[in-house]
Amino acid sequence: MSMMYTFGAFVGRKSASAFFPSQKSVTTSCSNVFTSTRGRLFSSKEEVNPGKVEGTDLMIVEYPHPSLRAENVEVTEEELKDGSIAKLSKEMFKIMYAAEGVGLAAPQVGVNKRLMVYNPTGNSKKWLEEVTMVNPKIVTYSEGVDRATEGCLSFPNMSGDVTRSRWIKVEAMNLKGKKIKKKFTDWEARVFQHEYDHLEGTVYIDRLDDDDKSNVKPVLEELIEKFGEGGKL
Repeated sequence: MSMMYTFGAFVGRKSASAFFPSQKSVTTSCSNVFTSTRGRLFSSKEEVNPGKVEGTDLMIVEYPHPSLRAENVEVTEEELKDGSIAKLSKEMFKIMYAAEGVGLAAPQVGVNKRLMVYNPTGNSKKWLEEVTMVNPKIVTYSEGVDRATEGCLSFPNMSGDVTRSRWIKVEAMNLKGKKIKKKFTDWEARVFQHEYDHLEGTVYIDRLDDDDKSNVKPVLEELIEKFGEGGKL
Protein backbone atom coordinates (compact mmCIF):
# COMPACT_ATOMS: atom_id res chain seq x y z
CA MET A 1 0.00 0.00 0.00
CA SER A 2 1.16 3.58 -0.64
CA MET A 3 -0.08 6.91 0.57
CA MET A 4 -0.34 10.30 -1.06
CA TYR A 5 0.29 13.45 0.95
CA THR A 6 0.43 17.11 0.06
CA PHE A 7 2.78 19.81 1.34
CA GLY A 8 3.45 23.45 0.55
CA ALA A 9 5.41 22.91 -2.61
CA PHE A 10 5.17 19.24 -3.27
CA VAL A 11 3.04 16.15 -3.34
CA GLY A 12 4.41 12.90 -1.96
CA ARG A 13 3.58 9.22 -1.86
CA LYS A 14 5.18 7.23 0.94
CA SER A 15 5.33 3.46 1.43
CA ALA A 16 4.63 2.99 5.12
CA SER A 17 1.89 2.79 7.70
CA ALA A 18 -0.06 5.96 8.38
CA PHE A 19 1.59 8.66 10.49
CA PHE A 20 -1.77 9.77 11.90
CA PRO A 21 -4.92 7.75 12.61
CA SER A 22 -7.51 10.17 11.21
CA GLN A 23 -7.49 9.00 7.59
CA LYS A 24 -9.81 7.59 4.99
CA SER A 25 -8.82 5.73 1.85
CA VAL A 26 -10.16 6.59 -1.58
CA THR A 27 -9.43 4.07 -4.31
CA THR A 28 -7.99 5.42 -7.57
CA SER A 29 -6.67 3.78 -10.69
CA CYS A 30 -3.09 3.78 -9.45
CA SER A 31 -3.03 3.94 -5.66
CA ASN A 32 -4.92 4.70 -2.49
CA VAL A 33 -5.27 8.39 -1.71
CA PHE A 34 -5.52 9.34 1.92
CA THR A 35 -6.85 12.47 3.56
CA SER A 36 -6.12 13.79 7.02
CA THR A 37 -7.60 16.47 9.23
CA ARG A 38 -4.15 17.72 10.17
CA GLY A 39 -2.04 19.95 7.97
CA ARG A 40 -3.39 18.62 4.65
CA LEU A 41 -1.05 15.69 5.22
CA PHE A 42 -2.87 13.49 2.74
CA SER A 43 -5.07 14.94 0.04
CA SER A 44 -7.09 13.85 -2.93
CA LYS A 45 -7.23 17.50 -4.04
CA GLU A 46 -4.48 18.28 -6.51
CA GLU A 47 -2.33 21.29 -5.75
CA VAL A 48 -2.11 23.94 -8.46
CA ASN A 49 -0.10 27.10 -8.92
CA PRO A 50 -2.56 29.80 -7.74
CA GLY A 51 -1.13 32.43 -10.08
CA LYS A 52 -1.91 36.01 -9.01
CA VAL A 53 -2.92 36.19 -5.35
CA GLU A 54 -4.72 39.16 -3.83
CA GLY A 55 -2.54 41.21 -1.51
CA THR A 56 0.82 40.57 -3.18
CA ASP A 57 2.60 41.08 -6.48
CA LEU A 58 4.66 37.93 -5.89
CA MET A 59 3.86 34.73 -7.77
CA ILE A 60 5.19 31.17 -7.73
CA VAL A 61 7.82 30.81 -10.46
CA GLU A 62 8.18 27.70 -12.58
CA TYR A 63 11.22 25.90 -13.98
CA PRO A 64 13.53 26.99 -15.55
CA HIS A 65 13.16 30.40 -13.86
CA PRO A 66 16.68 31.59 -12.87
CA SER A 67 15.71 32.22 -9.24
CA LEU A 68 15.34 28.47 -8.69
CA ARG A 69 19.07 28.02 -9.36
CA ALA A 70 20.47 31.33 -8.11
CA GLU A 71 22.43 31.75 -4.88
CA ASN A 72 20.23 32.66 -1.93
CA VAL A 73 21.80 35.25 0.33
CA GLU A 74 21.34 35.40 4.08
CA VAL A 75 18.84 37.83 5.53
CA THR A 76 20.63 40.69 7.29
CA GLU A 77 19.95 42.22 10.70
CA GLU A 78 19.00 45.47 8.98
CA GLU A 79 16.37 43.69 6.88
CA LEU A 80 14.86 42.18 10.02
CA LYS A 81 14.72 45.59 11.68
CA ASP A 82 13.27 47.54 8.75
CA GLY A 83 10.27 45.22 8.39
CA SER A 84 10.94 44.16 4.80
CA ILE A 85 11.35 40.49 5.74
CA ALA A 86 8.19 40.54 7.86
CA LYS A 87 6.31 41.93 4.85
CA LEU A 88 7.81 39.29 2.55
CA SER A 89 6.92 36.55 5.03
CA LYS A 90 3.31 37.75 5.22
CA GLU A 91 2.97 37.71 1.43
CA MET A 92 4.55 34.25 1.20
CA PHE A 93 1.97 32.92 3.64
CA LYS A 94 -0.79 34.35 1.43
CA ILE A 95 0.59 32.47 -1.56
CA MET A 96 1.18 29.29 0.45
CA TYR A 97 -2.43 29.18 1.65
CA ALA A 98 -3.72 29.93 -1.84
CA ALA A 99 -1.75 26.89 -3.01
CA GLU A 100 -3.28 24.71 -0.25
CA GLY A 101 0.19 24.21 1.17
CA VAL A 102 2.06 24.07 4.47
CA GLY A 103 5.43 25.56 3.48
CA LEU A 104 7.11 27.80 0.92
CA ALA A 105 10.68 28.96 0.19
CA ALA A 106 11.51 32.49 -0.94
CA PRO A 107 13.21 31.50 -4.23
CA GLN A 108 9.91 29.96 -5.34
CA VAL A 109 8.44 33.45 -5.46
CA GLY A 110 11.50 34.91 -7.19
CA VAL A 111 13.21 36.26 -4.07
CA ASN A 112 16.70 34.87 -3.49
CA LYS A 113 16.80 35.13 0.28
CA ARG A 114 17.35 32.33 2.80
CA LEU A 115 13.80 32.45 4.10
CA MET A 116 11.05 29.85 4.57
CA VAL A 117 7.50 30.04 5.91
CA TYR A 118 5.65 27.13 7.45
CA ASN A 119 2.34 26.20 9.07
CA PRO A 120 1.92 22.50 9.90
CA THR A 121 -1.86 22.81 9.89
CA GLY A 122 -2.09 24.42 6.45
CA ASN A 123 -4.99 26.43 7.88
CA SER A 124 -4.81 30.22 7.58
CA LYS A 125 -7.23 30.58 10.50
CA LYS A 126 -4.70 28.87 12.76
CA TRP A 127 -2.22 31.69 12.41
CA LEU A 128 -0.64 30.98 15.80
CA GLU A 129 0.91 27.89 14.17
CA GLU A 130 2.74 30.00 11.59
CA VAL A 131 6.55 29.85 11.66
CA THR A 132 8.95 32.02 9.69
CA MET A 133 12.48 30.60 9.50
CA VAL A 134 15.22 33.08 8.70
CA ASN A 135 18.59 31.74 7.52
CA PRO A 136 17.71 28.12 8.39
CA LYS A 137 20.37 25.44 8.48
CA ILE A 138 20.07 21.67 8.84
CA VAL A 139 22.68 20.72 11.45
CA THR A 140 21.95 16.98 11.79
CA TYR A 141 20.53 14.37 9.42
CA SER A 142 19.32 10.96 10.58
CA GLU A 143 21.05 7.90 9.16
CA GLY A 144 17.66 6.32 8.49
CA VAL A 145 15.98 7.35 5.25
CA ASP A 146 12.61 7.07 3.52
CA ARG A 147 11.83 7.09 -0.19
CA ALA A 148 8.67 8.83 -1.37
CA THR A 149 7.15 10.36 -4.47
CA GLU A 150 7.42 14.14 -4.58
CA GLY A 151 6.17 16.84 -6.89
CA CYS A 152 6.61 20.62 -6.79
CA LEU A 153 4.54 23.66 -7.74
CA SER A 154 7.56 24.98 -9.64
CA PHE A 155 7.50 21.75 -11.69
CA PRO A 156 3.85 21.23 -12.65
CA ASN A 157 2.46 17.95 -13.99
CA MET A 158 5.36 15.72 -12.92
CA SER A 159 6.59 13.70 -9.96
CA GLY A 160 9.29 11.23 -8.95
CA ASP A 161 10.74 9.25 -6.03
CA VAL A 162 13.10 11.10 -3.68
CA THR A 163 15.10 9.70 -0.74
CA ARG A 164 15.14 11.86 2.41
CA SER A 165 16.32 11.56 6.01
CA ARG A 166 13.61 10.45 8.42
CA TRP A 167 14.45 13.19 10.88
CA ILE A 168 16.56 16.34 10.94
CA LYS A 169 17.64 18.97 13.45
CA VAL A 170 17.39 22.58 12.34
CA GLU A 171 18.71 25.93 13.53
CA ALA A 172 17.32 29.27 12.33
CA MET A 173 16.11 32.68 13.47
CA ASN A 174 12.60 34.11 13.73
CA LEU A 175 11.51 37.56 12.53
CA LYS A 176 12.79 39.14 15.73
CA GLY A 177 16.24 37.65 15.27
CA LYS A 178 15.76 35.11 18.05
CA LYS A 179 17.46 31.76 17.49
CA ILE A 180 15.24 28.71 16.85
CA LYS A 181 16.22 25.06 17.34
CA LYS A 182 13.79 22.41 16.16
CA LYS A 183 13.69 18.71 15.33
CA PHE A 184 11.52 17.62 12.40
CA THR A 185 10.40 14.02 11.94
CA ASP A 186 8.53 11.99 9.30
CA TRP A 187 6.45 14.12 6.92
CA GLU A 188 7.55 17.41 8.51
CA ALA A 189 11.18 16.42 7.97
CA ARG A 190 10.44 15.65 4.32
CA VAL A 191 8.65 18.94 3.61
CA PHE A 192 11.40 20.92 5.36
CA GLN A 193 14.14 19.15 3.39
CA HIS A 194 12.25 19.81 0.15
CA GLU A 195 11.94 23.53 0.91
CA TYR A 196 15.50 23.72 2.26
CA ASP A 197 16.76 22.31 -1.04
CA HIS A 198 15.30 25.39 -2.72
CA LEU A 199 17.50 27.58 -0.51
CA GLU A 200 20.52 25.58 -1.69
CA GLY A 201 19.63 26.02 -5.37
CA THR A 202 18.66 22.35 -5.53
CA VAL A 203 15.33 21.16 -6.90
CA TYR A 204 13.70 17.79 -6.44
CA ILE A 205 14.35 16.62 -10.01
CA ASP A 206 18.07 16.73 -9.17
CA ARG A 207 17.43 13.85 -6.77
CA LEU A 208 15.52 11.60 -9.18
CA ASP A 209 16.99 8.35 -10.49
CA ASP A 210 17.60 7.84 -14.21
CA ASP A 211 14.22 6.21 -14.83
CA ASP A 212 12.26 9.04 -13.22
CA LYS A 213 14.39 11.64 -14.99
CA SER A 214 13.50 9.98 -18.29
CA ASN A 215 9.82 10.02 -17.34
CA VAL A 216 9.74 13.75 -16.61
CA LYS A 217 11.98 14.80 -19.52
CA PRO A 218 9.10 15.53 -21.94
CA VAL A 219 7.39 17.82 -19.39
CA LEU A 220 10.67 19.58 -18.61
CA GLU A 221 11.21 20.22 -22.30
CA GLU A 222 7.72 21.76 -22.52
CA LEU A 223 8.46 24.04 -19.55
CA ILE A 224 11.77 25.11 -21.07
CA GLU A 225 10.09 25.95 -24.38
CA LYS A 226 7.31 27.84 -22.57
CA PHE A 227 9.78 29.91 -20.54
CA GLY A 228 11.89 30.91 -23.52
CA GLU A 229 15.32 32.51 -23.35
CA GLY A 230 17.06 33.21 -20.08
CA GLY A 231 16.14 30.03 -18.24
CA LYS A 232 18.56 28.22 -15.92
CA LEU A 233 18.44 24.43 -16.24
